[in-house]
Amino acid sequence: MNKYIALFIGLLCLFSLDALAQKERKFIRKGNGLFEGNEYENSEVEYRKALDKKINSYEAGFNLGDALYKQKKYDEALKQYQALTATEKDPKKLGEIYHNIGNTLLMNRKIDKSIEAYKESLRNFPNSKETKYNLEYAKKMKQKEEEKKKKQDQNKDQNKNQDKKDQNKDQNKKDQNKDQDKKDQNKKDQDKKDQDKKDQDKKDQKDKPENQDKKKGDPEEQQNKISEQDAKRLLEALENDEKKVQEKVQKAKAVAQKAKRSKIKKDW
Repeated sequence: MNKYIALFIGLLCLFSLDALAQKERKFIRKGNGLFEGNEYENSEVEYRKALDKKINSYEAGFNLGDALYKQKKYDEALKQYQALTATEKDPKKLGEIYHNIGNTLLMNRKIDKSIEAYKESLRNFPNSKETKYNLEYAKKMKQKEEEKKKKQDQNKDQNKNQDKKDQNKDQNKKDQNKDQDKKDQNKKDQDKKDQDKKDQDKKDQKDKPENQDKKKGDPEEQQNKISEQDAKRLLEALENDEKKVQEKVQKAKAVAQKAKRSKIKKDW
């Protein structure tokens, strides 16, 4: 009796698993139809429903990664693919997974990592022409990036050298202007000195006795000069003195005359 019960339970489990598988396949088929119609967001929903029915479904997981990739959700797609590599053992399937990992990394401009992913894909599935082509494409892209970077570095060095030349040119110009300013200032100073010397020579020449203003005269001349009023008083004084002298002379003559007459009378 127990054997029949166990058999019944086993058959029931099989029927249940088959029913779940049917539902999983139903969601996958619907998701694939939407994917082919470019309805990637809706296909993502259906693939997730399939994974809810069978969490380890390779097809649902792989297609979900593709739907995310088509929506340019590259980081989410990468995580989905990487999760599959943790459980998948089949070399061909691993080749497919790493191929898509390489594509996702390439779209994220992670060229070196994409090259390693393509190489890992070929290790598992060496006959994939598409992976070989993508690997060469990634290598050429890397070469172009390196050439571009090299050119940018060269341009950067050229610009740096040009900036240095411009700086030196500006500095030389500043130095020249500074030298010219110094020359101009020296010329101004020299002109000022020359003018000061001329002024001093002119002053020295003017201060010589023979070149002094005749109106000023020398100190002796200044002392000998008298005012008009003083001259008038002096002239009057001289006239008075002369008048007095004349009076004295007249008096003397009168006395002499008188004495002469007296003598004549006495001799008689």
